[in-house]
Amino acid sequence: MSERKIRVLIAKPGLDGHDRGAKVIARALRDAGMEVIYTGLRQTPEMIAAAALQEDVDAVGISILSGAHNTLCPKIVELIRKNGMDDCLIFVGGIIPQEDIPFLKSKGVDEVFLPGTSTEEVIRILRERILNKPSN
Repeated sequence: MSERKIRVLIAKPGLDGHDRGAKVIARALRDAGMEVIYTGLRQTPEMIAAAALQEDVDAVGISILSGAHNTLCPKIVELIRKNGMDDCLIFVGGIIPQEDIPFLKSKGVDEVFLPGTSTEEVIRILRERILNKPSN
């Protein structure tokens, strides 16, 4: 009685070259039994949305430390939704000021994980949100 594999795309948008956090979360999700696709550094919103569609993922994780989250994340969400991926969970991790979280959520980001969030918490929330969707 095994649950289906969750497919997650981990993306690093913009000019931010710091990828340690993205690699840590990618490895933790993989070790938890999820299929993980890592896009690598310096991806455009268009590249991320295209990869999400091509890989038919359940979730897209955006790792961002550059401060451009209020510009890049809404664009990524918009493009993913334009691709018809309305059920795709979109989460963001990185240096996000508390006061920006309501804006990101109003633009379609489902979850925001701040520094110090445990990988176990991320895994738990992803499993909860993806495997317990009414359509599953």
